[in-house]
Amino acid sequence: MEILLDNKNGNVWDISNMVSNVAWKTTRIGRASSLELTMIKGSPNQDKAFQCNNGDVIRVKDENQPVFYGYIFKIGSGKSEEVKITAYDQIRYLMTNETYVGTNVTATQVIKKIANDLKLKLGVIEDTKHQIPTLIEDDKKLLDTICKSLDLTLIATTQNYVFYDHFGALTLKNIKNMKADVVIGDESLMHDYSYEKSIDDETYNRIKIIRDNKETGKRDVYIAEDSSNIAKWGRLQLLHKADEKMNEAQINNLLDQLATLKNREHRKIKISAIGDLRIRAGCFVPIILSEFGIRQYFLVDECTHSWEGADHTMSLDLKVI
Repeated sequence: MEILLDNKNGNVWDISNMVSNVAWKTTRIGRASSLELTMIKGSPNQDKAFQCNNGDVIRVKDENQPVFYGYIFKIGSGKSEEVKITAYDQIRYLMTNETYVGTNVTATQVIKKIANDLKLKLGVIEDTKHQIPTLIEDDKKLLDTICKSLDLTLIATTQNYVFYDHFGALTLKNIKNMKADVVIGDESLMHDYSYEKSIDDETYNRIKIIRDNKETGKRDVYIAEDSSNIAKWGRLQLLHKADEKMNEAQINNLLDQLATLKNREHRKIKISAIGDLRIRAGCFVPIILSEFGIRQYFLVDECTHSWEGADHTMSLDLKVI
């Protein structure tokens, strides 16, 4: 593994031999990826002029594969010889609060405008195509604004996109284009796993949409429900307020989309396995668990790669889409 630290003052230090362990964590929604590493103070390989400061750039590659490009945000040390460093990719800079107003904008356009305003580097940004009639976010985190635009796109089109930083470049891809070319399961990479079926989070069998009608001065109500699942699980209702400009056909289509997304059990799997850098949060991974008859693709919600000495492992939180 190659770990370089750039002081931004002309000095680039190779600290690979000064680091004892590394953890790189990616999350599919709402967070920057993080790099946590432990460095040994006074290492024999340490140059006397070496220093690290908040804001310094960290670049990590493993067997020449790009892993992480980000910026130091935290440095901690104590009586021991260890120094703990935490760095984040440039999505961390989207945690600032701002006001965003857009009309008939796509999530792609939202991302590009915000990135350009903050002078962040863009990579591959796929076209989400769906136009959001109105997007008004006042004093909200810019990352939350981006995530909301992607949520609205998912609800309207059932197309799921992943927003992340790929080695210093903001990236947006449809999960259909994020399939990992590696199988994890009973006889492949996996050390251990846990499996859960749940209706406790984001499961709804009754969808209620309301829309303010300026012409009548009343509130229109649209409902779709699954009586079979209500009998099994009890009534789990999602209330959604539609844009006033939506017509009846659009609202009925939205009802169908929400029912498809929400009216089901959610299955989650946690896996610990041998590390493979083809896998990160947001990608689709084929999973084989014979005990539960599982042989299908799962979406990686969270992924942590850990290196300690020569050992490279990963832990995965997975969900069905």
